[in-house]
Amino acid sequence: MKIIHTADWHLGQTFFDYDRTPEHVAFLEWLKVVVVEQKADLLLVSGDVFDNSNPSARAQNLYYTFLWEISRCAPGLQVIIVAGNHDSAARLEAPAPLLEGLNITVRGIVRRDPSGEIDLGYLAVPVNVNGEPAAVCLAVPYLRQGDYPDAGSYSLGVEALYKQLHGFVKDSDSYKDLPIIAMGHLQATGSRLSENDRWERSVIGGLEAVSPDSFHQEFLYTALGHLHKAQRVSGRENVRYSGSPLPMSFSEKNYKQGATIIAPDGISQLVFDPPARLVTIPSAPAAIEEVLYQLAQLPEGEATVQSPYIEIKVLVDGPEPSLRHKIERALTGKAVRLTRIEAVLKEKGPGTKMISSSEVKELNPLEVANGYFVAKYGGEGMPETMQRLFSEALEKAQKEVQR
Repeated sequence: MKIIHTADWHLGQTFFDYDRTPEHVAFLEWLKVVVVEQKADLLLVSGDVFDNSNPSARAQNLYYTFLWEISRCAPGLQVIIVAGNHDSAARLEAPAPLLEGLNITVRGIVRRDPSGEIDLGYLAVPVNVNGEPAAVCLAVPYLRQGDYPDAGSYSLGVEALYKQLHGFVKDSDSYKDLPIIAMGHLQATGSRLSENDRWERSVIGGLEAVSPDSFHQEFLYTALGHLHKAQRVSGRENVRYSGSPLPMSFSEKNYKQGATIIAPDGISQLVFDPPARLVTIPSAPAAIEEVLYQLAQLPEGEATVQSPYIEIKVLVDGPEPSLRHKIERALTGKAVRLTRIEAVLKEKGPGTKMISSSEVKELNPLEVANGYFVAKYGGEGMPETMQRLFSEALEKAQKEVQR
């Protein structure tokens, strides 16, 4: 049996207001070729098919066209898809009865039986190769509150659900002797998040990361989604994130990923080369004169859907009202797509830190106040009473601004 694992397509995403449909079309065409050339038996899509819960008609058309075409190109292929946190679970699962006719199974919601117990059988999906039982897949979608057993915390609840599913399969006459494949859309401990990227941190909403011990050593493979970097989890060869096919932010621009292939002779990664690169100019923040010089070296031409996305980082002493005008003028006639301009304040002396304009917007006021307190008075930070009073004052100020 040969399996292809992919996740985090984020169909319908716009990147700084640029439509990424051509890039997604290129990826899905590449994936079809991979499935056919590899003679895959099973395709796993571990969540975040769409970028938001209300995808555009164009994004949905791209998704369903791919499913139809892949079923025609690879008639023996079985596809299993689970919902991610960006997906609408109900919307993704709505056409499931029609898709089953194409040997495509979608699991978006966690069903419960009349007694209120989780319907474990619904999440256990049989995998057949050439008409014969080959494995069973624990098709677990992104779990929201109420989707998992009450075990005291999110991570323990998720672990309890996989344990229950494992027990259900081992006790089943239909599945007990079959290899077990698991799917999930979550953050596992021991995994690496994108550097300086708040995207992945904010998705889970502060919930605890899930221990890789949740995935039984007996599982043949665990196909995870949510984190955009292709990686093994805690060094376990058979517990992996396939990564997103396209970089979702500039912190992901150097990732090399596409799809993970699980074959009898081992696990490997096939790399998809996105048609549009992400480029930071310069590689480190520099004065405007150096920036303008580097922009002048960019290729001439008209920007197209394959032109690089660029972010520009300029070292400044203070406010620069004409900064954007200078940069946009320098980019006139250049075959690139400008996404953002980062104004980075120069270091003023020992102990200071360069910080960009976007980072300023993300600063936590309490953390800033604590940092100032430590710098001025030493110690570990403001006393608890002072922090409480500061937080109350901040809350009142925010309410006044919103009026």
